[in-house]
Amino acid sequence: MANIKSAKKRIRQSENRRARNKSVRSRLRTSVKKYRSAETSKSESLPATYSEIDVARKKGAIHRNAAARYKSRLAKAAAKAKSQV
Repeated sequence: MANIKSAKKRIRQSENRRARNKSVRSRLRTSVKKYRSAETSKSESLPATYSEIDVARKKGAIHRNAAARYKSRLAKAAAKAKSQV
């Protein structure tokens, strides 16, 4: 355990950030799973899923390139689903 005051503070900060990031990433992953499992109205849920990705990126829970990758893969899946219909 840390003895220095600043180290104790850093531990508290890290715990808070870890909990916040975990929550945001969980919401993101749930949103993506819901989008992928939704058979109908995919075009309506895509903006909501994009929004969750943007929120996670803005809060620093995921990297900028990871957010772009998520969006790219969702867009690719949406285009594929649209072409099959």
